[in-house]
Amino acid sequence: MKAVLVIVLIIFTLLSSGKKFRWCTLSDLEQRKCAELSKALTAVLPVSNTNSFARISCIRAHNTYDCIDKIRVNKADAASLDAGDVYSAVKLYGLTAVAKEIYEQVISEYFNASCIPGVGVAAPQLCALCQGQKSYVRDKNHFCETSSNEPFYDSDGAFRCLKDGVADVAFLDHLTIMRATESEQQEYELLCPDGTTAELSKYSTCNLGKGPGRGIITRHNFQKITNQFLTMIQRLFGWKGKERARFELFNSSSFAGKNLLFRDATQHLQLLEEQLEIAYVLGLDYVALLKGLGHEGSSLDNSVVRWCCISNAELRKCEEWALSIKSDPLVCVQATSMANCIEMIKSSEADAVTLDATHVYIAGRCGLVPVAAECYGQVCTPAAESTEEMRKLHLKHKGLSPVYAVALAKKNARQINIHNLRGRRSCHSHLYSPGGWLLLSRYTVGTLENDTENCDIGSAYQNYFWKGCMPGADGNLCKVCIGDSEVEGTRVSSRCAANHNEHYYGNMGALRCLVGNPSGRSFGDVAFLEHSNLLWNIENLEISGWAKGYTAIDFELLCPDGTRAAVTEWAGCNLGPIPPSTVMTRPVTVTKIYDFLMKSQEFLGTKVDSEFHLFQSQKYGESDLLFKDATQYLAPATHMSYQEILGEPFYQLAESVFNCTPAVVLKEVFVLQINKDTESASSLKSSYVELLLPEARKGTEIQKEPSK
Repeated sequence: MKAVLVIVLIIFTLLSSGKKFRWCTLSDLEQRKCAELSKALTAVLPVSNTNSFARISCIRAHNTYDCIDKIRVNKADAASLDAGDVYSAVKLYGLTAVAKEIYEQVISEYFNASCIPGVGVAAPQLCALCQGQKSYVRDKNHFCETSSNEPFYDSDGAFRCLKDGVADVAFLDHLTIMRATESEQQEYELLCPDGTTAELSKYSTCNLGKGPGRGIITRHNFQKITNQFLTMIQRLFGWKGKERARFELFNSSSFAGKNLLFRDATQHLQLLEEQLEIAYVLGLDYVALLKGLGHEGSSLDNSVVRWCCISNAELRKCEEWALSIKSDPLVCVQATSMANCIEMIKSSEADAVTLDATHVYIAGRCGLVPVAAECYGQVCTPAAESTEEMRKLHLKHKGLSPVYAVALAKKNARQINIHNLRGRRSCHSHLYSPGGWLLLSRYTVGTLENDTENCDIGSAYQNYFWKGCMPGADGNLCKVCIGDSEVEGTRVSSRCAANHNEHYYGNMGALRCLVGNPSGRSFGDVAFLEHSNLLWNIENLEISGWAKGYTAIDFELLCPDGTRAAVTEWAGCNLGPIPPSTVMTRPVTVTKIYDFLMKSQEFLGTKVDSEFHLFQSQKYGESDLLFKDATQYLAPATHMSYQEILGEPFYQLAESVFNCTPAVVLKEVFVLQINKDTESASSLKSSYVELLLPEARKGTEIQKEPSK
């Protein structure tokens, strides 16, 4: 009694606070039953002002996928759907199954004795025919257990029960029937719903239906509340509910319909554990059956593309892309960073993402493969004038044009050069960025030559710079990050985040960090970014209202030889070339993603009259969303390895750096065994420094700045 009271009070508090639990309905009759449920709840859970809120808001949807979408975008909270739709909701739209309907009551009253492994002690006659070992010791008791220790468990066990003469009828799936021997085909027959019988081979027309029953779905962050809500209405209005005389949850006869909100045959709702795999919710056989028979969930799984977005701005652009594309459906999935996208694609929670060169290396080491590479600059033939084959040949024989990493300072800060950056304030596009993290190490952490203990450039940067903003990092390299100060309540959570929700993220963000916040306060002495859209980003400072009065002549590049140059001189004053950003996916989805991208590019890539532009981001308040804005077209790269796209120098540098600076996403890939190797730590460090300092091999001495 006390437990019931606690559950009721939890929900009572939730609902009396003004929050409505929104149930998605699929018909006018369901809408009527839902409204009556709302009235019944109001009657049994009175408050001081019963008209101040509704405990259930009934959301009418057109069909099951409309329901799924409403729940996904927070316009509804839960719905009861058939198993196939539950599969689609979970696998394709990121929802979760919170409960499923259980129908055994009906069977226990119908049959004299049965064996239904897993039914438990609630209905002893349903276990009466089982033959598993009985024991008072839990680990030795296999009677009526859902495992192979119970001889009559699963479909094969049910058939065995019949063949052994223990039962008169067996309920099983068609997969077991397909494996029946010729003699078994002659000895047994199917019982059809119309009262006739049929040969075992006629299971497609003589069957009791497909798959498990309904399940209740909701959003991941709403699972606990939905659990509590279902528990409450079931205790009040279920078959044994205290208020069943007022409202029957599992009976639709008074509404002149059947199976409204829940199936009428439902005995009770079984709540599911959080993060439970869909195969265990619907059954392993059923999920395999869905895929094998081309069920709509499986066919959607084969066609839908789940693109990984790393910020609210990317999500807005992706959703507009989804509305504009005429080919396969696009679903936009949100992550917290490029590294998080790699994790999600590895675990099949997303399908594709565009990664910068360093993250291409990380993704490649994690088993992902290239689909298409961005092509920039004049060497890229405009998409409208080139064919797919021309682009493949261009990539094979000429390669893709890189972007260049540059170091940018204000023109009036004339004392700053590439050799005296120690102890200064730095602005980096993000952690692991090609220009602001990897290539930069060749010019700023040359002091590793004198450090035989540590070759981790992450910690080296913490000691090298006074403070700065490197989104995704920590410590003093997060001190000047500002998050998204324009959205109330998000500044703390987005501060130093490795995505556009941090205003100092990316090429545009590093420039903002250098010039300071809109009030004019400067946080950086030097910014490390890419040349590709630098001029536009400088112009955008004023266009966007971030900072006024800045033009290209107010900045200069810091060259490797210690001199400075105008921002237009990037070809001769840069920190090195960066391989192109590349779309990556799992090997099994390459063809799907490639076809989708080529169709998208054909319809949305460069057409002037299109409302949506694949390679433009300004309208969303940022730059380089989903793809670099400098992209001319996406060049096919399915015939290349990620190592070939990165090129030997960049790949070898990444190899050396990450052997000393493992990324979290690579913790299962990199297993450093320095202690087991014959090579000592210092010799490993020496080869690392050799790669970091190509100038040293040429005899060029790197100037050292005394520590401040």
